[in-house]
Amino acid sequence: MDRLKACLDAIAAPDQNLSLAANERLDQLTKPVGSLGRLEELARTIVEITGKPIPAVHNPAIFTLAADHGVVGEGVSAYPQVVTAQMVENFLRGGAAVNVLARQAGARVIVADFGVASPLPPHPLLVVKKIGNGTRNLTREAAMTREQAVTAIESGMELVEHELPSGLDLIGTGEMGIGNTTASSAITAVVTRRPVVEVTGRGTGIDGETWRHKVRVINQAIERHQPDSNDALDILMKVGGFEIGGLVGVIIAGAANRVPVILDGFISGAAALLATTLSPHARHYLIAGHQSAEPGHRAVLRHLRLRPYLELDMRLGEGTGAALAIGLCRAAVSIYNEMATFKSAGVSSRSSEQ
Repeated sequence: MDRLKACLDAIAAPDQNLSLAANERLDQLTKPVGSLGRLEELARTIVEITGKPIPAVHNPAIFTLAADHGVVGEGVSAYPQVVTAQMVENFLRGGAAVNVLARQAGARVIVADFGVASPLPPHPLLVVKKIGNGTRNLTREAAMTREQAVTAIESGMELVEHELPSGLDLIGTGEMGIGNTTASSAITAVVTRRPVVEVTGRGTGIDGETWRHKVRVINQAIERHQPDSNDALDILMKVGGFEIGGLVGVIIAGAANRVPVILDGFISGAAALLATTLSPHARHYLIAGHQSAEPGHRAVLRHLRLRPYLELDMRLGEGTGAALAIGLCRAAVSIYNEMATFKSAGVSSRSSEQ
């Protein structure tokens, strides 16, 4: 708990003077003011977060965390629990969507086992941070203990801290866990105070009756446990997941070390709700990579006051939306650093005479 507190204490709001300086440079580039739209906004955000007048994206990494959920026993998913382990092996072989998109974006994928129920064979690319063999069934008991919740967060922090000496300069968030949209819907309903029915989607593609059952299951869990909306650890403990806790740690470690964090979809967004409950300033270090097709994700981004950069009706997770947004971050930084100014290019700037 001391490590978590120290990390939270290190998170402060960015210096707004950095934003002013970034705007000044952007307005000097050979283009009409603001003509590159949100690409300029993204460049300015990266300058603010990093505190670097000349930011760089040389070593991005997507942290894809995996864990299972006891609530799967309630029949809330279209896929069996074993798929979590099978997909982790697919990640390690480089055959999943996140691997393909990460290669295209020039990013590494760091795969971590935070609580996969099925045994995973040792692999040189698998980081083992297992908290347990999946969470407990949140409809019947708390998903985990408070100590496990803290351990999950601190283990996520460790992932980022391990990569910092290698020059980690951009973080993507990702996950895998059959049943984790159920936990994420519960978290989102508690933190945003929205009705469960509004923030619960079809996850892996469940039918209408299964969706209605999923809503009932989530309402039952919240009613049973009464998680405190102001206590992130209480929420994580009662209705969360080990990989969600790990992503909370990834986010707050990124914020504490001034590394931009790209949120993927709904599950990453639920983790961000918890991270910003722990530290409201952490919001300033987040970039919304895309808008998921999951209905709860819209409520998440509205609560975080973040506007997504892409909207492609994706709902896969894994870090796929974050991977696509890495390309946008590279483009924004390149424009900011490499584009000529009116003065250096000998181009006349806009006349002050109208």
